[in-house]
Amino acid sequence: MKKLMLGNEAFARGLYEAGCRVVSSYPGTPSTEITEEAAKYDEMYAEWAPNEKVAMETALGASIAGARSFCGMKHVGLNVAADPLYTASYTGVNGGMVIAVADDQGMHSSQNEQDSRHHAIASKVPMLEPSDSAECKEFVRTAYDISEMYDTPVIVRMSTRVAHSQSIVELEERRDDSLKEYVKSPQKYVMMPAYAKGKHVFVEERTEKLIEYAETSPLNITEISETAEFGVITNGAAYQFAKEALGDKASYLKLGMVNPMPVRLIRDFAAKYEKIYIIEELDGVIEQHCRNIGVTNIQGKEIFGYIGEIPQSVIAEKILGEKKEFNALEENIPVRPPVMCAGCPHRGMFYTLKKLGVTVSGDIGCYTLGACAPLEALDTTICMGASISGLHGFNKARGAESEHRSVAVIGDSTFMHSGITGLVNIAYNNSNSTVIILDNSITGMTGHQQNPTTGKNLKGDPAAAVNLEELCRAVGIKRVRVVDPYKLSECEAAVKEELAADEASVIISRRPCALLKYVKHNAPFKVNGDKCVGCKMCMKLGCPAISMRDGKAVIDHTQCVGCGICTEMCKIGAIG
Repeated sequence: MKKLMLGNEAFARGLYEAGCRVVSSYPGTPSTEITEEAAKYDEMYAEWAPNEKVAMETALGASIAGARSFCGMKHVGLNVAADPLYTASYTGVNGGMVIAVADDQGMHSSQNEQDSRHHAIASKVPMLEPSDSAECKEFVRTAYDISEMYDTPVIVRMSTRVAHSQSIVELEERRDDSLKEYVKSPQKYVMMPAYAKGKHVFVEERTEKLIEYAETSPLNITEISETAEFGVITNGAAYQFAKEALGDKASYLKLGMVNPMPVRLIRDFAAKYEKIYIIEELDGVIEQHCRNIGVTNIQGKEIFGYIGEIPQSVIAEKILGEKKEFNALEENIPVRPPVMCAGCPHRGMFYTLKKLGVTVSGDIGCYTLGACAPLEALDTTICMGASISGLHGFNKARGAESEHRSVAVIGDSTFMHSGITGLVNIAYNNSNSTVIILDNSITGMTGHQQNPTTGKNLKGDPAAAVNLEELCRAVGIKRVRVVDPYKLSECEAAVKEELAADEASVIISRRPCALLKYVKHNAPFKVNGDKCVGCKMCMKLGCPAISMRDGKAVIDHTQCVGCGICTEMCKIGAIG
């Protein structure tokens, strides 16, 4: 049976067919749908973990127990999970263990553009990279075989284009092996120095075996064109772009195994042509490997650069000297800048913070959009959890000058991910800092996933719910209060009072995401054109439902959810 599938959907199908039993992940675009799709197969246990480190440790524990396991994350999530990854390379596995990491070339939804191949190289773990949905499924099945054959975790590197594009996938039956026997083996799994020294030797020997495997692996494909005047070595989505741009004008070596890479295979291919182009997105990992093994007839980063995706038009221009558009739209579509949704509960709090001139240490989530005009409330956004830790450092550096005019903002899911320890640090080190937890009752930016505060698990079943108020008090914060962000006067009073206090405090800004299906909205508001004076106060909210027409404010009733914040802004009562 064949089916048209997204790359992430096909990846989940690969987990199912390969006999995976345990799935633990943290949502992160563009990887999220892998775990959501995996949860639809009852044969696999699937969960959202509080963060990527916990997810990888869970998957490793399941592997040691004898099950085939999986954890998924986006590229920055692999930074969080790096600690267990590097040691798991030493311990190896029992049941096969596969890790998905989704890079985001072009930064469609990410704060940086790191290349995860460096983690594979540094941790000395094999990495595979599919270029379409069919390969997503097949590479997962192969990854489990490699994992168990070579006693190693295996990373499968996805990208935004491969994860979210569709192609035909051949569906097959599930391999359903029994659990492997667990045998107590401290020398294998207890990584104290006496044992770890021997395991490092094992890792280096394993790498040599994997290089030899890469020489003949069907993951690495050579495509020879009789009309080719040059060769291309490429990988992942860049392979698809290169094929569309160059066609049979080139021969191709597509590396499906990007760590470790073959030596003889590359040398033999490069020897066939006077010129070889290395087409790889982000860093020159393949290019550097080629130079290291003595292949010099290559061109790569000097013409393609290190930034973003390498689309067909760029490849055609740089190699063939042809300027043409691929898949170009005839219409000139206007730019649509990102903005918080109509009725977003974060809007009222951000408006208040801007009004008060507060310095805001931001975090990762929907609320990062608070940096955009017209709110422009955020001063910093670094990584998950950094808002709280960063505020603490900022205040310790500047003292009373900033303590009474600076806050951190963080979402409920991000707080559970990596914000708690930052708050512990504030309490433990007597930091006069104010933290605002923007509790919208869901993990919003990645598409409404449950988290430990929502009372439901990945499948929507009842689960233990963390009480944020009690948690904050338990770590040593005495001043904890809850406000409704739809009530501007309440938000303003709370922020002023907590900033004025000479001790740490937490404000929980609580209102469910306006897009949640169970949220009941009020009737949309209307603008009385006779009363409106065109002062544009309501426009300061940045609500997409409000616009100006002929000098008067108007409200789009198809977007308005009746949150009422604009009525508080309008001092002449023109909105009702």
